[in-house]
Amino acid sequence: MRYALQHLYGLMAAILTFAVSPILQAGPAENLAQAVTFRTISSQDPAATDYAPFLAFNAFLRATYPRTFSTLQVDTVSEYSLMLTWPGSVSRSGAILLTAHTDVVPVEPGTEEDWTHPAFAGVMADGVIYGRGTLDDKVGVISLLEAVESLLAAGFKPRKTIVLAFGHDEEVGGELGAAKLAQLMRERGLHFEWMVDEGGLIVSDSPVLPDRPLAMINVAEKGYLTLILEATGEGGHSSQPPLQSTIGRLSRAMVKIEENPFPPELVPPVDAMLAALAPYADQPRRFVLENLWLTGPFVASQLADDRLSSAMVRTTTALTMFNAGVKDNVVPQRAEAAVNFRLLPGTTTEEVVEHVTRVVDDPLITIRHNAWQNRPGIADEQGEGFIAIAAAVAEVYPGAVAVPSLLVATTDTRHYTDLAENQYRFHGMEVPAANTNGIHGTDEQISIESFEKTIRVAERILRNGAR
Repeated sequence: MRYALQHLYGLMAAILTFAVSPILQAGPAENLAQAVTFRTISSQDPAATDYAPFLAFNAFLRATYPRTFSTLQVDTVSEYSLMLTWPGSVSRSGAILLTAHTDVVPVEPGTEEDWTHPAFAGVMADGVIYGRGTLDDKVGVISLLEAVESLLAAGFKPRKTIVLAFGHDEEVGGELGAAKLAQLMRERGLHFEWMVDEGGLIVSDSPVLPDRPLAMINVAEKGYLTLILEATGEGGHSSQPPLQSTIGRLSRAMVKIEENPFPPELVPPVDAMLAALAPYADQPRRFVLENLWLTGPFVASQLADDRLSSAMVRTTTALTMFNAGVKDNVVPQRAEAAVNFRLLPGTTTEEVVEHVTRVVDDPLITIRHNAWQNRPGIADEQGEGFIAIAAAVAEVYPGAVAVPSLLVATTDTRHYTDLAENQYRFHGMEVPAANTNGIHGTDEQISIESFEKTIRVAERILRNGAR
């Protein structure tokens, strides 16, 4: 009954939303602004997610991109995820996969007033589109659909099969979205020469290349690992506290972990990115970047001192949760904390657990974890996919420098690792370095100009890749 009502409410919302859409004939920027208004917020507990906005959003997509949804084969997976297949004209010419996700993260309670415009209002002002999803990742969904709609209108016919996959729960792991989409692809015998997911972007005012846009094409992403540390001990009434409380024991362990981070190091593909930047640097920086075999430890140390670049050279440690106690006059018998790590390529789960165990050095604290499965490898920076993306960037951003790079976050890519020979992550929007913290943060926004260029990049990736 609950899901039936959600479907009913979603369809009703869709009807009300699009009653006048054929008259309005909104442009791309207006379409992204409208997309922001759908509160497709995913929850770690699927039962706690309001799915009516997801249904309404999918109805919005169908109404806004009629050529795409009537021409391509459309599959709905797990009720809310979408797979669109555009068959190639030559059956044996291969296939490419482009993915994005429709869900967004919530606004942190208490920060609503910090936004210039409400996060889900879809406001366009002063050449900017404001709202949750303008960077992560409705921009990816809308730019791809705008590109396909435009190509269809122009009569373009791909030689290679193109598949678009839009998961609905990437922000909470993708188990019902991307994982099920990938399962359907396997059942249909699909295999891709390469894929493009969210992640990389074009950074202006980058500290490593301040005079030119830096197109960071992610050829790898960091691993994901959360350790749960638990302290148990004597509890009781606070009037007679034990000499060693569980909170005190666990707090000391947390301090030790935070004060003993992983050492910085240069690993692929970060070293390849820096080497690619060498021709654009002045001396003595150029010498440093051209001789990383010698200067690598120094460069890693320098990058580690800046918060914006530290994650590129370090397996990061983030203390994220601490749970203990039920009443202010009761000493808890149990305290639990979560520590999230983002692993550099080459660093294993076992190495992290060993490091933390050694640093904590307390046999009364237990450590447990769930390993992140199907961790993607490093894609070929000389591969066909990278070349197609770089060519698209060059066409739309003539002055940009395209380099292989490392995504310091994680994506749905891991669900497709066995389906695509090379996995890349890139959306073609240009974002000032200072605005990149809007991803998952306050005042998420994209300029209209940048969004329009994102569509053009997507269109050229499809053209270049599917020929």
